This record gives sequence, C-alpha cells and structure tokens, in this order.
Amino acid sequence: METSKEICTFLGKFLYYFVESVISHIIPKPKKKVAGEIVLITGAGSGLGRLLALKFVRLGAIVVLWDINQEGLAETCRLAKEHSSARVHAYTCDCSKRREIYKVAEQVKKEVGDVTILINNAGVVTGKPFLEISDDLVEKSFLVNAFAHIWTYKAFLPAMIAGNHGHLVCISSAAGLVGINGLGDYCASKFAAFGFAESIYLELRKLKKHGVKTTIVCPYFIKTGMFSGCSTKYPALLPLLEPEYISDKIMNAILEEQVYLITPKTAYFAVVLKHMISAKMTLALGDFLGIYNCMDTFQGRVERDKVQTVTKITPITENPNATT
Repeated sequence: METSKEICTFLGKFLYYFVESVISHIIPKPKKKVAGEIVLITGAGSGLGRLLALKFVRLGAIVVLWDINQEGLAETCRLAKEHSSARVHAYTCDCSKRREIYKVAEQVKKEVGDVTILINNAGVVTGKPFLEISDDLVEKSFLVNAFAHIWTYKAFLPAMIAGNHGHLVCISSAAGLVGINGLGDYCASKFAAFGFAESIYLELRKLKKHGVKTTIVCPYFIKTGMFSGCSTKYPALLPLLEPEYISDKIMNAILEEQVYLITPKTAYFAVVLKHMISAKMTLALGDFLGIYNCMDTFQGRVERDKVQTVTKITPITENPNATT
C-alpha cells in the first residue's frame, strides 16, 4: 500500500514538473531582480567574465571583480564604472591559491558585504595530449578549474545558507560532460566542477534552503581566445560560440533561475546519445562531427599577460574568462 502511494506521488510530481517545463518553454519565466545584490565574478579581467560584469552592473547589482591579471582587471573596472562607480569593486586574486582566495574573500566581506551571487568563471587550459602535460600543469588545471570553486563556496556559502538567499553559478563546460582528446586534464577538472556544483545543489535541497539557487553552465568552445585555433567541422551543428551570445544565455539562465544551461542544444543530444548507444556508435558520431579532431589546430593564448605574477610555466593558456 505504501509503495503504491509513493509511486502515485512520484508520477504526479513527474507529470506536474513535465507540464511546468513545457509551459516554461512557451511562456518565459519572470526574471528575478538583481539590483542591490552583491555579485562576485572570478576571472573578470576579460572575455566572458567582463561581459557578465557589465551586464550585472547595468542591472543595478554591486559587482565584485576578481582576476590575477591586473591590467585586464583595471580595464573591466573602468568599463563597469562608466555605469556606476559606486557599485564596482576590484580585487587581484590568484584563484589557484586557497589561502589567497580566503584572504581576499575576507576583504570582500569587510569592505563590500556578504556575496549573494557567486560566479566561478576563472579557468585554465593546456590543450596538449595527456602524456605531454607536466604534473604542475595538471595540478594547475584542477586548482583553478575545480578547487577554486570549492574554496569560494567555503568562503561565501555559509552566509547564503544563514540568510536562505543567494545564487551559485558554476561555469563548467561541455567538456565537463563528454571527454575530448587533447583536453584530458581540462575535461577532468571540468567534470569535477560540474559534479561538485550538482552535489551542493542537492545538499541545499535536502537542507530546504530553497532560497539559495544553483545554475550550472556547460557551453561548447567560446571564441574568447582561450581556445584559439580550435575548429568545428559542422558549425551549424556545433558552432564555436560568440562571447556576447553565451553571456546573454548565462544572464538569462541566472535571472530565470535555471539549474542547467547546456549550449548549443545539440550538446544535449550528444550527452543523451552517449548513454544510449554503443561506444563504437558514439565514436562513429564523434568522427562524423569532427569532435576528435577539434584540438588538432589548437593554439590558445601563446603569450601570457605581462602583468601576471603566477609561476612561469608554459605553454598554458590562462584566461580569467575561461569557460567551455
């Protein structure tokens, strides 16, 4: 009897949420207001991070910019202050260093206040076959692409939970859902970021902290320069994404409180097929789409920014806007 009741409850919820999902694709959800919210964006010195910062400040949010690149950070700050100098705060922070993250986080709390929207956007990529990647670069990929998410959550999530208010935004990647040759360390770190964000989302649900939202973003390659040289065989199916386009998609996902954003739509199809068809069929599809050759012409950012002060290891592409 109890089992039958549980099955009926499940089916009822499933049907309700299915209808709700269909309706949301027909009638846009009302967008939440972010005016007055304290938004922290890591990797805000250029590209996607900069675009998101400018969009938030235009909506009246208080924007906190983090980046290791002081020159890029200053430029983003200048552009953002054209809209409101009182709502922009910039901090130099190396997101590969846990202690520095905690130190700068304490500065932000004292000088600006408790962060209510946290966007983990900073990232690095080596773009080389696994056996050609040094141990230091593998560690760097995980420190920036995954561990930085953990340390920033540790720093800012307690206040969100206490107030039952906030939004956690994880910029993962399509490479955090499907493995790609030539991106072994990058894929592993992005898988880790995705899994961590999803786990915390479920923990918050169990704690009934429904006021703390989660958005996990998994885009294909973005034309920010970080993946310069990467190719796509069929742009109509798997296009290289324009930064302005993906920043608009991310903003919309945050304002509508979407949990997952995977783009382009064909990426959803690829993820589902991966678990439904045989491995050999998956390989045939990947060969057809040219996925396994997309890194053949990879160049990345050959020269590192002169103002960066991190350990000199080359050739790593480090970009505060790194997202795919």
